[in-house]
Amino acid sequence: MKKIFVTLSLAAALLLTSCGSVPITGRKQLNLVSDSEVLESSLQSYTSFMSTATVSTEKTQSAQVTRVGKKIAAATEAYLKAAGLESEIKNFAWEFNLVKSNEVNAWCMPGGKIVVYEGIMKLVSSDAELAVVLGHEVAHAVAKHANERMSQQMAAQYGAQVLSVITSGKSSTTQAIAQQVYGLGANYGVMQPFSRKHESEADYMGLILMSMAGYNPDVALTFWQKMAASSTSSVPAILSSHPSDAKRIADIQKNLPEVKKQYYTGK
Repeated sequence: MKKIFVTLSLAAALLLTSCGSVPITGRKQLNLVSDSEVLESSLQSYTSFMSTATVSTEKTQSAQVTRVGKKIAAATEAYLKAAGLESEIKNFAWEFNLVKSNEVNAWCMPGGKIVVYEGIMKLVSSDAELAVVLGHEVAHAVAKHANERMSQQMAAQYGAQVLSVITSGKSSTTQAIAQQVYGLGANYGVMQPFSRKHESEADYMGLILMSMAGYNPDVALTFWQKMAASSTSSVPAILSSHPSDAKRIADIQKNLPEVKKQYYTGK
């Protein structure tokens, strides 16, 4: 009994010290997996996906994805540098892809690997609207939501054994859990849906990133309204775990004045 208590105490202490903070929001998050492990597992999933995906031949839309993606990437790195997090920039090796699929979806892997599906481009009528999408997806990577979810699953799966898992043989454990976090194939869009808490956080952070990139964040309101209206028969993958449409719009309306005041310098 004493041994179990000591193990649990050590595990609890380790969990308490294995916490990080999300850039921009400052929210505390569990972090049991190293950046290198997350980047390795996500790169494997990304490479697997791209080996079977069909790259779009739509030159205009492909150029738009790259153009807007580069601006969001530059804004992300500018924020990290200004916030004293310049060391985080090395974790990003940006790539921008438009792939053939009617699915209304897009995602950004940890490390900055961005994939946009042709299906969502049917709803995008401007660079600013695409910036809403990419700002949101890049926010997931900046906030290390994949790392947090892997850590949560690791802690939940192993419970009292978490101490031994963390201190030995973690790579195999990380790979197994990564398979649950990253879907392997177009049916799952590679990135499995995040929690509503993560999605709401990415909404807010995405507003800031698109504003810093020079795009008017007011566009986010009308774009998400358009997205919601398009989901009459089935929920688009990009909305699968989001808060209700009404809550999303209300949260964006609440956050827009502060975001525009602090981060948007355009007209």
